Amino acid sequence: MFEGLFQPMHLLVIFGIALLVFGPKKLPELGKGIGEGIRGFKSAMKDKDNEKPDSITAAVASKQSPTQG
Repeated sequence: MFEGLFQPMHLLVIFGIALLVFGPKKLPELGKGIGEGIRGFKSAMKDKDNEKPDSITAAVASKQSPTQG
């Protein structure tokens, strides 16, 4: 269904339409905003992955405390 979706000619047409819609001055700003959004999303996902073991460790410790005491 999506075979050949990202062929070079298709990408050039999409870029041309974006250039017409947003103009040459807005495209760098738009790209910068999208890049910052992607970087923020990636860093949030990293932080979430780093927090996961701590929450699992705390949950296991809280489950083990009543049975030992």
